Amino acid sequence: MPSKSITPLVPEPIPLPVTLPPTYIMQAPAVLSLAATLLLASCAAPPPPKRFGSVTGLKPGKEAYYRQLHAAAWPSILAKIKDCNIRNYSIYRSEIDGKAYLFSYFEYVGRDFAADMKKMAADPETQRWWKETDPCQLPLSAARKKHGIWAEAEEVFHTE
Repeated sequence: MPSKSITPLVPEPIPLPVTLPPTYIMQAPAVLSLAATLLLASCAAPPPPKRFGSVTGLKPGKEAYYRQLHAAAWPSILAKIKDCNIRNYSIYRSEIDGKAYLFSYFEYVGRDFAADMKKMAADPETQRWWKETDPCQLPLSAARKKHGIWAEAEEVFHTE
C-alpha cells in the first residue's frame, strides 16, 4: 500500500508588510476611539451616593432586644450590607407622642439598587437576621401597603 503524504492544516504565512484596504484604515480611528471610551468607562469613578431615609415603629417591650441585636450586629450582616453597596448606614430612635420610632439613613454607592436589594433579600443570613429584627418593628401604614417594614422617606434638604 503506497504511503500518502499528509498536508498540514497550518495556513500559509502571510507575507509582511500587510497592506490593509483603505476602508479598514479609515475605520481605525473610530475603533481606537471606541476602545479608549470603553477603557475609560471601566476606570470611571462610581456614581455619587444615593441617599435613603426610612421610618418604622418600634414595638413596646422590644426596644432592649432590638438595641442588643444592633450593639452586636452579626459580622455576616455587616459584610452583606457592604457587599450590597450600602455605606454610612445609621438607625436612630425617637419618641413622638409617646410612641417609639426608628429612623434609618444610608447611602447607596452601587449601580443597580434593585439587584443589590434582591441579592440581600436572598441571603440566608440576612433572612435569619430579619427574623430577629422584624418582630421588634411596627410597620407604618405606608410600609404595610407595600408588605414591608420600613416606610420610605422623601429627602427635602441636603447639603455637603
